[in-house]
Amino acid sequence: MTRPPSAPVTLRCGDCLTLLPELAGEFGPFDHIITDPPYESVHHDHHARASIRRTDGLAAPRGVSFDGIDAIRDRAAREMVCAARGWVLVFCLAEGVRAWRDALQAAGARWHGTLAWIKPDASPRFDGTGPARGFECIACAWAGPGRRRWNRGGARGVYTCLTAKGGHVAAKPEALMTALVGDFTQRGQIICDPFMGSGTTGLAALRLGRGFCGVEKDPSTYSAAQARLAMAARMPPLRLPEPPAVQAQLPLEIL
Repeated sequence: MTRPPSAPVTLRCGDCLTLLPELAGEFGPFDHIITDPPYESVHHDHHARASIRRTDGLAAPRGVSFDGIDAIRDRAAREMVCAARGWVLVFCLAEGVRAWRDALQAAGARWHGTLAWIKPDASPRFDGTGPARGFECIACAWAGPGRRRWNRGGARGVYTCLTAKGGHVAAKPEALMTALVGDFTQRGQIICDPFMGSGTTGLAALRLGRGFCGVEKDPSTYSAAQARLAMAARMPPLRLPEPPAVQAQLPLEIL
């Protein structure tokens, strides 16, 4: 699939579980899906407790305003696997890796393993009751036929990158998403993000000469992503040298 010259970006506001099959039918299977859905409900419940307070007596930051992924994970996995013919990369907590592995495999994808995003500047644990979380996981599966393909040979699937500051509550840093898009996709392919948020995956895709299709449920977040990506679409893609695609050695499955 090549990037449509007249429509490098396709965005929709609504529920991705409804819109993803329609978009996949309109464009054919997407080359890859790279997405950051809501995390596991235990994480959302923890951050939603108004009683949590910092050890210095100040109020802790408020949690996210949307529900965890648990209730819709299986259906989301099915729709993503049906909509893709390549990689499916899904951000999650370590506690959610097994559930995502099971859901993606049940949907017909081939499990590859778990990537790690190391966050040197991750927030401390404000209640002081234990160590803070310093990394996130990325469930990694192949949804298409044939052999898996990426651009970094036998390199480790570990990414060390500072967090994004400001903007969307769960925004991923541009440097991280640019690295993932560059490692797992090819120029001219189309990447879909069914949980688009503020559009950082799309920004990375456009800057590296990929097409992008994004879905976001929250209207205000969608509007912000729409403006951000409209500006990026007017800029020429970055002309970064890309290594030849190499078939990576397939590691043992890990959690």
